Parts: sequence; structure tokens; C-alpha cells
Amino acid sequence: MRRNRAILATVTATVTALALAACGSLDSDEGLAGEGLGLVDDGVLTVATEGTYRPFTFHDASGELVGYDVEVAEAVAKRLGLEIRFQETQWDAIFAGLDAGRFDTIANQVSITPDREEDYVFSQPYTVSRGVVVVAEGDTSISSFDDLDGKVTAQSLTSNWRTLAEESGAQIEAVEGWAQAVALLEQDRVDATINDSLTVLDHLNAHPDSPITIAAETEETSQSAFVVTPEREALAEAIDAALDELRAEGVLTELSEKYFGEDVSE
Repeated sequence: MRRNRAILATVTATVTALALAACGSLDSDEGLAGEGLGLVDDGVLTVATEGTYRPFTFHDASGELVGYDVEVAEAVAKRLGLEIRFQETQWDAIFAGLDAGRFDTIANQVSITPDREEDYVFSQPYTVSRGVVVVAEGDTSISSFDDLDGKVTAQSLTSNWRTLAEESGAQIEAVEGWAQAVALLEQDRVDATINDSLTVLDHLNAHPDSPITIAAETEETSQSAFVVTPEREALAEAIDAALDELRAEGVLTELSEKYFGEDVSE
């Protein structure tokens, strides 16, 4: 009889432990541990980012990779119970690397667009902003997107801002990112550049003497999110669940206010 009771107790304890494990949420330190997410490396979320796109992804004075997108990605990985590895990649090669399976997702202010949605799966957005036309201070020849017709704008070749510039009739001067675009503009080598309003405001906050100004902004907002290839749709769903928790707990608001002084997460 004692032996039967012992066996019953052992079985009960085992079932209880399994039930508790199955009911674990993303708050657990273990999280999902990447099971079923098709990660490049087990237990690691490999994230592509430029590392040159302040304030979203850049290196601080100590050389550490920091930024709004970087910290959002780190918070998501922690919720999923995963380590995180950033793979710095130039923007023009970033989608090719995603397609080739070199990383799991991208955290680099990737805008959700109809064209991209045909080929990729997006998480819910974690940044909402507008596009702006930036010109040299004192330039009165450009005050709208229509005024870009025939002008030269500095744009990354694979960005949605390049598409908007072309649709406005601009000629494109190819650059690797915002830092190069604003340098060309300050040197009076291009007429304008189009970029995210948050990037421009951060630049002006960090460099108040920069001789540039915002000439126009889009009516529509731009939404940025994590992006994955279709075979990793389960990863996008897991990221969504993590973002839901981070949003509900105010983490996304805190990170927004840290980098922008206001909530840009919705």
C-alpha cells in the first residue's frame, strides 16, 4: 500500500510540474526558448541592424551598440527567453541577408509597406512617425513634396524614402544612410533628403547648429516593425506577444521617452 501511494505521489508531482511548465508565460526567464520559431541558432535571436542610424541603432561614445530599436529588440528577446545577437549590416544589403537566412529578423525602423508585405511578415508596429523633406537652412525653393520634381535628393537605394522621392520626381543620389545623406546636404551637394521625422529631430537636438530644416512632412504616418521571412511567421507571432506585454507594462513608452521625449510607440 505504501509503495502504491509513493508511486501515485510521484506521478502526481510529475503531472503538476508539466502542467506548470506548459502554462508558463513570456514573463518567465525561460520564455519560449525559441522552440518552434525556426531561429538561425537555438536559443538566440539574431537581429540585423545598421548601427549607424541614430537614435534607433548607433554606437555611443564608449563604442557600445545602443538606440531605441536596439533596446526594444533586447526587451523582446528577454521576454522570449532568448539571448540576443546583433549583426550589423548596411541597409542596402539587409533584406538580402534576411532572405539568405543569415539572421532571424531586422530591427532598423523597417516601415510596413504594401510591397514589403507581399514578400515578408511583419510584427505589430513599435514606432509610428511621419516622413519629412529636409533642406538646407534658408532654402525657400522647396516647401512641399511636389517641389522635389527635378531636384536631387540623397537616399538609401532600398529605403521607402527613396521610393517617395522618386514618386515626387526627384533625382536620386545614392547614400548608405542618414549620416551620409545629411553630410551631403550640409555640404550643399544635394538639394534635399527624405527621412523619418524622429531621425531628423534627434539630429537637430544633438547638433543644434546643423544648417538644415524640415520643409514638409507626409500626411500619412509611417509604421515600423520587426520583419521576418514567411517561413518564420511563428517568430513574428511570438514577437507580437512580447510587444503586447511590453506595451501594457509601459516599457515601450519608457523607451520612447528616453530617446524622443514622447511616446512614439503608437
